[in-house]
Amino acid sequence: MAVVAIIPARYGSTRLPGKPLARIGGKPMIQHVYENTAKAKGLDRVMVATDDRRVEETVRGFGGEVIMTSKDHASGTDRLAEVARKVRADWFVNVQGDLPFIQSETIMCAVRPLRRDRSIPMGTVGTPIFDEKEWRNPNVVKVLTDRKGFALYFSRSPIPYVRNGAVDLKSNKLPRCSEPRLWGNRHIGLYVYRRDFLLKFARLRPTALERIESLEQLRALAYGHRIFVADVDERSVEVDTPADLAKAESYLRQHRN
Repeated sequence: MAVVAIIPARYGSTRLPGKPLARIGGKPMIQHVYENTAKAKGLDRVMVATDDRRVEETVRGFGGEVIMTSKDHASGTDRLAEVARKVRADWFVNVQGDLPFIQSETIMCAVRPLRRDRSIPMGTVGTPIFDEKEWRNPNVVKVLTDRKGFALYFSRSPIPYVRNGAVDLKSNKLPRCSEPRLWGNRHIGLYVYRRDFLLKFARLRPTALERIESLEQLRALAYGHRIFVADVDERSVEVDTPADLAKAESYLRQHRN
């Protein structure tokens, strides 16, 4: 049962142009993502999918595998689906290229539920939020789950709305708790798809909720498809802005020691 990890890498980021090649600790970010993804056990291949020759040359330069894709894709999932039409595998893992320090255990936690239960079409991961400022930040995507671990909703807004009382993020628990976290998880940009579902998902028309929140995983929920959310303890930096890049440098210095 082959599992292939794909790292979509688009050069033309609006908030951080050339993001895949932005350097952290002397290495391009895409190299950090690739090397950390490759540490995950159970992956048969790791590939970068890009539409830019500069990214292709960089990946080949550090010995990584890369595949060129169309420049016309509206999302990373569309890019992943193009690869899935060319590369045979049972599961595809979409590792976002803005996660330079993604932990190998996080990737393995995302894959395990789908390997155990082939009725699950799609999986992702979430980690506890303990800081109210982070909970209210629209750049931090939140996810609420049911008691079986399946996503109820993803949002950039703080969820749930607190009608009475105060927000108590200290009550959040670390992974493997028996109850769903009341204040939700910080969603991490990592997805696992069964190949047949990925190809189907890429053909579905975008929905109103997806456009409003700018979150394509809401398309799956809107069409009635389940998304399993694995609990992980993942505190590393996501890089979307120059300020995030500075945080990533600081994170790397702290964790080298």
